[in-house]
Amino acid sequence: MFRLTKAVVQKLRHVRFNFQQQAWRLRSSSAREKALEYQLGQKIHGFTVREVEAVPDLCLTAVKLTHDKTGAQYLHAARDDSNNLFSVQFRTTPMDSTGVPHILEHTVLCGSEKYPCRDPFFKMLNRSLSTFMNAFTASDYTMYPFSTQNGKDFQNLLTVYLDAVFFPCLREQDFWQEGWRLENEDPTDRSSPLVFKGVVFNEMKGVFSDNEYLYAQHLQNKLYPDHTYSVVSGGEPLAIPDLTWEQLKQFHATHYHPSNARFFTYGDLPLENHLKQIQEEALCRFDRISPNTEVPSQPHWSSPREDHVTCSPDALAPDPTKQNTLCMSYLLGDITNAFEGFTLSLLSSLMVSGPNSPFYKSLIEPKIGSDFSSVVGYDGSTKEASFSIGLQGMAEQDTERVKQIINQTIDEIIENGFDNERIEALLHKIEIQIKHQSTNFGLSLASYIASSWNHDGDPVELLRITTNVAKFRQALKENPRFLQDKVRHYFKENTHRLTLRMSPDEAYLEKQAQAEAEKLRDKISSLTDSDRKEIYEKCLKLLETQSKTQDASCLPALKVSDIQPTIPITAVQMSTAAYVPVQYCEQPTNGLVYFRAMCSLNTLPEDLRVYVPLFCSIITKMGCGALDYRQQAQQMELRTGGMSVSTQVIPDSTQMDTFEQGVLLFSSCLERNLPHMFQLWSDIFNSPHFDSEERLRVLVMMAAQELANGISSSGHMYAMTRAGRHLTPAGELQETFGGMEQVKFMKRIAEMPDLSQVIRILPRIKKHILNPENMRCAINATPQKISDSATQLESFIKDVAENRKERKPVRASIVKKPLDPLNHSGPSRKLITEPTFQPCLMKTFFQMPFHVNFVSESIRTVPFCHQDYASLCILARMVTAKFLHGEIREKGGAYGGGARMGGSGVFCFYSYRDPNSVQTLSAFQKGVDWAKSGQFSQQDIDEAKLSVFSAVDSPVAPADKGVSRFLSGITDEMKQSYRERLFAVDHKSLVDVAERYLGVGQSTCGFAILGPENDAIKKDPTWILK
Repeated sequence: MFRLTKAVVQKLRHVRFNFQQQAWRLRSSSAREKALEYQLGQKIHGFTVREVEAVPDLCLTAVKLTHDKTGAQYLHAARDDSNNLFSVQFRTTPMDSTGVPHILEHTVLCGSEKYPCRDPFFKMLNRSLSTFMNAFTASDYTMYPFSTQNGKDFQNLLTVYLDAVFFPCLREQDFWQEGWRLENEDPTDRSSPLVFKGVVFNEMKGVFSDNEYLYAQHLQNKLYPDHTYSVVSGGEPLAIPDLTWEQLKQFHATHYHPSNARFFTYGDLPLENHLKQIQEEALCRFDRISPNTEVPSQPHWSSPREDHVTCSPDALAPDPTKQNTLCMSYLLGDITNAFEGFTLSLLSSLMVSGPNSPFYKSLIEPKIGSDFSSVVGYDGSTKEASFSIGLQGMAEQDTERVKQIINQTIDEIIENGFDNERIEALLHKIEIQIKHQSTNFGLSLASYIASSWNHDGDPVELLRITTNVAKFRQALKENPRFLQDKVRHYFKENTHRLTLRMSPDEAYLEKQAQAEAEKLRDKISSLTDSDRKEIYEKCLKLLETQSKTQDASCLPALKVSDIQPTIPITAVQMSTAAYVPVQYCEQPTNGLVYFRAMCSLNTLPEDLRVYVPLFCSIITKMGCGALDYRQQAQQMELRTGGMSVSTQVIPDSTQMDTFEQGVLLFSSCLERNLPHMFQLWSDIFNSPHFDSEERLRVLVMMAAQELANGISSSGHMYAMTRAGRHLTPAGELQETFGGMEQVKFMKRIAEMPDLSQVIRILPRIKKHILNPENMRCAINATPQKISDSATQLESFIKDVAENRKERKPVRASIVKKPLDPLNHSGPSRKLITEPTFQPCLMKTFFQMPFHVNFVSESIRTVPFCHQDYASLCILARMVTAKFLHGEIREKGGAYGGGARMGGSGVFCFYSYRDPNSVQTLSAFQKGVDWAKSGQFSQQDIDEAKLSVFSAVDSPVAPADKGVSRFLSGITDEMKQSYRERLFAVDHKSLVDVAERYLGVGQSTCGFAILGPENDAIKKDPTWILK
């Protein structure tokens, strides 16, 4: 579990309004009805009710309160959803880049007054059935959210969170471990050189290896140069070592106070209980203060500014000669004006989203760059919002041209405005987002209101979506130039505009390393012999503390007996539409219909497989039937909640060397639009457009750029995929579809001067994939809509019948598995099997322009239905929590690391943003030795079970019910027997699987590392260097 920093909060900001109506939790009186009974001015446990409002759009009742004694603000969203959430956030406004709020966020979770054991946060992950636990540092607030479906668990977690944020220990040792410290490279050898270590120090080195993040950070710092936004709240690696332990404690004292706090709770648990617990366990010990953490408005510039920064070159960039980024960023209005924010956010979508938007036409289609800049569109995460527009992957000589195009496009928008149908498509999208139900609605809500509420905006006003939509329609009616006037005011006439250019510098990493070495020399030069001795002794003490077995008995915990013994059954009906098998699942989908189709790849020639991900990404974006790609995009937005195609490699649940390969079509729509949605799919099947090389090149560049950008944040996933490549036949295909091999393949395609060869391949792939002969479908809808959905599906199958053709599978060995386990003569899934497959050992190293490593070891074990699978799942969780967390994160300083058991029967070790490489591989081996030695208790096993069950029992949205059965053939009965095997896991079975699977010969494991230049690996001939 990684604690996420600002970059993630930025991604979280564009939150969808998703929610769940859980029909199975019906009460005599619903939570939202009960909440309407609160009276204004009513006193409850030290709080006063300030506002009670029904929000029918989101099926909730909002109750706003303030704490009488401290002035703490509180919002409760009562909703009939059992996945209850708590969050507390503080306005944290640092004035330097030492990362004090981020290091504090890590350190408060390392032990508190009531729970002085080390790291209660990570320990609670294994003592609870939480559906989410984390903490975020944004630019100007720090947030601590958790969610759970269990009432007792909610109270336990609330106790731990309240004690952590208000009464933390903040020990010096925790500051060294989580923040930064000087330590001998080998802590046990006093003569080894002193180096910087620390979890946040290494995390931010990793974050700053990501050029997209780097650019976003510079842009914010330079657009708001006069206050807290001019610094790096997460910590700039070279500034982190300037932070002292005293400053950390001081920041806590001034910022983590109830008078500077905002509490949010969500779900169907009673509000009174929350208020009573928060008052008694925390707030009663405080008096009101004036925190003085307000962020002043940024003084407006009288003329636009320009600036330039550098970054490291990207070896995987689609075009190595075009690695510049240029963006214009505009300061907008205060985010606490909810309607203005709503309007600007809509305006931003009209300007930049999709192929019909003016900036897409003027910047993306001329192929000047590979994609929009990493920061694009409306950003409401700071006190005053901003809008950014620009390009990445462009040549330096196009700088002036891009600036001209941006200004010209703004002029054109002011003159021509927007097509009414595009505005309707956007409002339709909002309607779908309001109706779509997700499982983490509480968290989405907490993130959605966080920024505005942080600056004293009204959080309830943000929830009145349909009121804002109506107001927006009215404004357009009264003034048809309403949006054009906004563009003129905020863009054309706005002098607070920053143009920021970023270009690669070959010596960038070297300069960074030199600057770090210099910083280190400065720190060391002033040390006396006794200082060095003290550092050595303190670090030995830290190592000793980290190596001690922790007594966590003070922490509250659920028991294994608190876990439900059985799973709720999801009813599905098996049927056919014409000759195509269909699974129907009746669900409370709130007026939406969800459609899936799985198309087999068994007849596709092997040499075309590497092209399949590209085919999936373009097939819904090139145009179809009578529609060009722009019209197609418009119709998709007007009539559906989105249409996508993705690759699927589905390991068999009983055999290691058997798997299904296919692509999954997915779409959703409002019930009234069912015929339109199926018409769009029919056109894609019958007459997709592949002829435009211009359009294809744009899509290829964007796809290649996105893959290259994603490695620095998902390096551990790429390492695990690569390490498992030669262990199973499915592993080989997973690497082809989603591993480093695909990244490099897309780079090669992007570099091709002529794409006509690719254009010839696409129809060949289409012929094999979009073939109803090798297809099965699934529909999730309300009971009232199932028969209509079936009728529409039948007519879709008839419409695409011309594509039906029986073709021979490419591989000889095909295994048939019935779709309905009770009907062996009915339709079946056709899986590929390789009974003679031989796994082999491979060690691969990818040199990357990063400061940190992503390390993985994968081991071939057993499939899902095997007796030992459950034991391996519990073992992975236990070895992570009880051994690897201490070795890799606490001692090693990596941001994260652990073990996981994959559905493909491959057991993986991994580390994330890790300063070590070979050392981490030996930590994995020590983890296996620890498991084999059996040095763990029954309590350790029970905690691992709780952790595994919290994932197994995480809530499933109505849209996704029955999907694991549809895709993998895993029935509720199979899930129940897996559940029983999990309950039955004991000490003996854990030691047994560790010995039998994890300690065996080398042929069954693989290794992969992505990281900076590595001399030790270069000298080792057993590694393949990429």
